[in-house]
Amino acid sequence: MKRLRTQGAAGSRFGRKSKPLRPVACSLFLLLSAGVIVAVVGVKPDWLEPAALAGRVEEAGIWAPLIFVELYAAGTLLFLPGSVFALVAGALFGPVWGTLLNLAGATLGASGAFLIARYVASDWVRGRTGPQAERFIRGIEAEGWRFVAFVRLVPLFPFNLTNYGLGLTRIPLLLYVVTSLVCMAPGAVAYSWLGHAGRSALAGDASAIRYGLAALGLLAAIAFLPRLGRRLRRRGPRWIEVDELADGLAERHPTVVDVHSPDEFVGPLGHIAGAVNLPLGDLPGRMGGINGPEDRPVILVCRTDKRSTDAAALLREAGFRDLRVLRGGMEAWSRAGRPIEQGAPRDRSAVIGEGP
Repeated sequence: MKRLRTQGAAGSRFGRKSKPLRPVACSLFLLLSAGVIVAVVGVKPDWLEPAALAGRVEEAGIWAPLIFVELYAAGTLLFLPGSVFALVAGALFGPVWGTLLNLAGATLGASGAFLIARYVASDWVRGRTGPQAERFIRGIEAEGWRFVAFVRLVPLFPFNLTNYGLGLTRIPLLLYVVTSLVCMAPGAVAYSWLGHAGRSALAGDASAIRYGLAALGLLAAIAFLPRLGRRLRRRGPRWIEVDELADGLAERHPTVVDVHSPDEFVGPLGHIAGAVNLPLGDLPGRMGGINGPEDRPVILVCRTDKRSTDAAALLREAGFRDLRVLRGGMEAWSRAGRPIEQGAPRDRSAVIGEGP
């Protein structure tokens, strides 16, 4: 027998809008720390000259490596040029330690900018971007680590701005950090080597390094851009919000197809009342009759909206038209305090044909 469970009022009040407090606090702390560091050190126009920056770091004595990493991270958050820090690290700490400290500072700063964008500014930015921007973000999310690697290897993308931009996507933090660390290594080695060549090289021409990185970036672009272009040209899913679906269940009686595995379907998050369980892996062979009446839309649901987006693409290629994906999936449905069911899956044969 199915059990109907409704989330409490507290979930309805706070679930939809609230964000995890720890990441938000961490992001604000990083931003405040960057401001304090720069305020204490004092940024002047000549401070960004390599020789001047090297002198300030050297004054820290045994604390110089730690101070350098903090300054690099703070500079990244505040859009200061990273090449200056990278050259100074090579000059002061040598090619090996310079590379390691460069990677530490750049990765820490890039991670901080990513967290700030995701947990502090994401709603504000998303609320002011149109469907084209949302489509572009979805294309980036579909590529995941490949896109992160691409922008790290191609020196044409502004490093500081890219860090904040990637925070607006749903790319996992760990994947972002690891990919950034690995793909920033060639640039860190190159600039550290140039800085180690001598203090005189700090004021010299870094064009050879830039040309080398540009060549590497060009190869990455040639291999990657066609794939990204196909992703962006591909028509994205049509979204339906939690409130819109909840209101439409009683009015339009849509066919709700949950692409969870059977265990997830009856698990803690449960499923929407009346939903049909059709795991994503079974979908290619079970498409017959899925649409039911012609005027009945098909709503695709999963835990978040990743698998349901993939399901929408499969069904669209098979000729289905009136498809919607529940944005945020069952997690968003549950946070909004909407009723769920837990129990055995509904008989699929009533709605889902046996297919070819």
